[in-house]
Amino acid sequence: MTGHHLPALAAALDEELPAAAALRHRIHARPCLSGAEAPTRDLVLAALPAGSATKVADTGAVLRIGGPGPAVAVRAELDALAVQEKTGAAWTSEHPGLMHACGHDVHLAALTALARAVDRTGGPAPLLAVLQPREETYPSGARDIVEDGILDREQCRAVIGAHVQPLLPPGTVACTPGGVNASADEFTITVRGHSGHAAYPHLTRDPVVALAHIVVALQSLVSRGTDPMSHVVLTVSTLAAGTAANVIPGTAEARGTLRALGTDDREMLHTRLAEVAGLVAQTHGCTAQVDIIRGEPVLDNDPALTAATRPLLGTLGLSAGDDLRSAGSDDFSFFCAHLPSLMLFVGTHGGTEQLHSPTFLPPDERIRDVAHAMLAGYLAAAEQIT
Repeated sequence: MTGHHLPALAAALDEELPAAAALRHRIHARPCLSGAEAPTRDLVLAALPAGSATKVADTGAVLRIGGPGPAVAVRAELDALAVQEKTGAAWTSEHPGLMHACGHDVHLAALTALARAVDRTGGPAPLLAVLQPREETYPSGARDIVEDGILDREQCRAVIGAHVQPLLPPGTVACTPGGVNASADEFTITVRGHSGHAAYPHLTRDPVVALAHIVVALQSLVSRGTDPMSHVVLTVSTLAAGTAANVIPGTAEARGTLRALGTDDREMLHTRLAEVAGLVAQTHGCTAQVDIIRGEPVLDNDPALTAATRPLLGTLGLSAGDDLRSAGSDDFSFFCAHLPSLMLFVGTHGGTEQLHSPTFLPPDERIRDVAHAMLAGYLAAAEQIT
């Protein structure tokens, strides 16, 4: 049903690319941190088709393009990173210490091109342009948009996202069903003992030694507590204890992250982390308190939507690449937990550069690839709801 829309939409989209590239340069030159993206939002809204945009999640917005009825949302992120740019681009960041180092400028330009093409030629279903804040930090902008209820009020039936991926070569798009990004949770372990003089350790209960044993014991949660075919990562990234060399402190603290591509593994890690920390601390005469901040759930691509999108990518001249899964996280997963959704990964460099690097700068040609990937997902979702 949506096939006859593809040629006209693809042609109209390509006509929008010069303006999209110019918009990308303006966005890139004026990056805004998470939670302060209103200038970026307003810059993009000014380039989108005229309409009544709904402000959401403090600094985000949702704009409907097309008439009433069930709609397909396409999301792009607004925020930049606290990175000092070193690209040397003519349109480099004008804000010292801030940079679009994750491709969000490309995503926003691509979504704008797609939205203008749909507005000009019409589409098989209304398009919701979702300008999402706070992808790079907590509290999650995607979660706030879902909890706001605007997607339900707008009769949204599916959500599409596309993200540049330097691990893939240009022209390749990973369109993978199931879990493709891990859940990501942060934990803090606080071990409490009994402080005292370093010369008399027998009169203390040393939380540093207890915590050291906990850190080592936690490694078995992955190597011996998880199915080897599962994708699980446990990382202890910070340790803190004491202020003087001759004093055994009363407390010691470790922080880290838990990542899993399966919901069952995620819950197992939460339970076992608390058990191991508590029991190991007890053997050293200490106690352990474990606090976990639940972050993004597993980013789970809808299988039917994935299957419907793959052939459309080929029709648009993009290669549907090999499966791509990673322990990275993206709060697009909150959309996946609420509605059938699809995140597409669009090749940019083929491994020569990395996301969040001060030199990460996909060429403007990648705007077309991202926009065409979004178009494929939009048409596939429209086919399923019309």
